[in-house]
Amino acid sequence: MDVFLTGASGYIGGAVAERLIRDGHTVRGLTRTPGVVDTLCAAGIDPVVGELDDVPLLQREAERADAVINTANSDHRGAVETFIGALRGSGKILIHTSGTSVIGDDAQGRSASSTVFDDAVPFTPGDHPIRRARHAVDAAVVDAGGAGIRSVVLCNSLIYGNGTGPRPQTVLIPPLVAQARTSGVVRVVGHGLNRWSTVHLDDMADLYHLALTEPAVTGFYFVEGGEDVSFVEIGEAIARRLGLGPVESWDLDSSAAAWGEGFARYALGANSRVRATRANALGWRPSSPSVTDWIEHDMPVHQRT
Repeated sequence: MDVFLTGASGYIGGAVAERLIRDGHTVRGLTRTPGVVDTLCAAGIDPVVGELDDVPLLQREAERADAVINTANSDHRGAVETFIGALRGSGKILIHTSGTSVIGDDAQGRSASSTVFDDAVPFTPGDHPIRRARHAVDAAVVDAGGAGIRSVVLCNSLIYGNGTGPRPQTVLIPPLVAQARTSGVVRVVGHGLNRWSTVHLDDMADLYHLALTEPAVTGFYFVEGGEDVSFVEIGEAIARRLGLGPVESWDLDSSAAAWGEGFARYALGANSRVRATRANALGWRPSSPSVTDWIEHDMPVHQRT
């Protein structure tokens, strides 16, 4: 299958491209960074340099491809609308990447939520405007299934694992590691009691491949590997990996000064617990080690942060 993939030089897109190419698919990969073209070529990706705001380019690439996979930006409504318009009535595939922060709360690290969102049950997003906007984009992709498109939303939880592309790092863990290296102390927002569901990068890429190749896959899917973990447990694993002492609690003001208020409060301090009931029903079976095992044994100690 000929796939147009946005975010080809990113953490998610690089893993998805590698998985698809390994199975014999061709990948044309959008990147906004000309300097990574040679790296993409070496990985077997046909580079396309451009931006998500370049409507003619996105239309052209979508029309020539058998499928479009958007991993570049979960919240870019314009790109999604362009893809839906270009693919309308074609019977082609549109896979859009979302993230489970869409259901995040405002726990500020003080408590673990007992609420676990299930992709087999409709849900309401968090109150934050960004979360509502993301949910609207996801809904637009799902609704495109009524316009002659096989549309899929893969809503990723906390992804971990070692990427191979130009940007090989996950999002939530490196800032914790960077702060610990700088200060000599691992710190978490509040008491770090908030919990996130998790998924290994390789298991995630397998689900993208399944979504591409299995005609029965349509609609919205949470992507999680069967385990959720608190941030204090993540912090303790980082401390063991770096040989540091006990994890310390950090108030919101201090956390915000280090990581920015939005990231500290609504990512590192939030709960985001989900269940991939629909993906599991497809036969997807994540099998990688846990996030704490990865941190302790496989996370590069000297990774760029």
